[in-house]
Amino acid sequence: MNSIRYSRATVALLCVVGLLAVAGTASAFTVSTASDVPNETAVGSEVSVTYVIEDPYDGPPNEYTLEGETELENVSWTVEVFDQGDSVDQTTYGDQSFSQPMDRDGDQNGDEVRITLEGTVPAVGNYTYEPAENYTVAEFTRTAGSNENQFRSDSAHHYTEESREARQAIDAAGTAIEEAGGNSEAENLRSNAISSYENGNFENAIDLANEAQNTAQQAQQSQQTTQTLLYAAGAVVLLLLLGGGGYYLYSQSKDDDYSKL
Repeated sequence: MNSIRYSRATVALLCVVGLLAVAGTASAFTVSTASDVPNETAVGSEVSVTYVIEDPYDGPPNEYTLEGETELENVSWTVEVFDQGDSVDQTTYGDQSFSQPMDRDGDQNGDEVRITLEGTVPAVGNYTYEPAENYTVAEFTRTAGSNENQFRSDSAHHYTEESREARQAIDAAGTAIEEAGGNSEAENLRSNAISSYENGNFENAIDLANEAQNTAQQAQQSQQTTQTLLYAAGAVVLLLLLGGGGYYLYSQSKDDDYSKL
């Protein structure tokens, strides 16, 4: 009986180890390096990024589909397969998405896949202050049968010069309000600036944000002035107390001297 229990336990343990091994193999498929992926970009500027997948056949399956998507415009994808440093297959795509079959037994067999993406940063469809407006730089998926694995997704903030200036003004107003310890008038002005920003009225957003910043700074200066006056008044009171106490002690000592005489 014990041997049967141990055998079952051993089989169960081997199954767990096998599942972990498969999970480890599946998760091993990933982008090993990504070059020049931006955090933020100006609308209309050019972007060029390169992704490298090492060991594209690290574990099953031997056949799958490599897919990529982007929100960049005027797109060019170059998917190149290398084996021992030599290029063995290269394909170029011109749409915002591509789908490339990968086969260990075909022309795509190799130890590295290099994907170069070039395109133009798209216009902002909807301005939002928080979260900031983002677009998809690149998103990659590996599909084998009904199994779909998205293994990489990159996004970046995009802006115009006007929207960037307005965002910076709103950020500066927020910092000034925080340093002032809060101010309801300044906070209302900043909220209105954000509303103008999200409606695309950047000039008005800048004016309101600057007004909010000035209001917060004036409130802070007023607080500092009041605090300084309070400190000064406290110092005067302290000096008066010290002076009165000194005079009292002096009077007492004079009275003691007179009593001794």
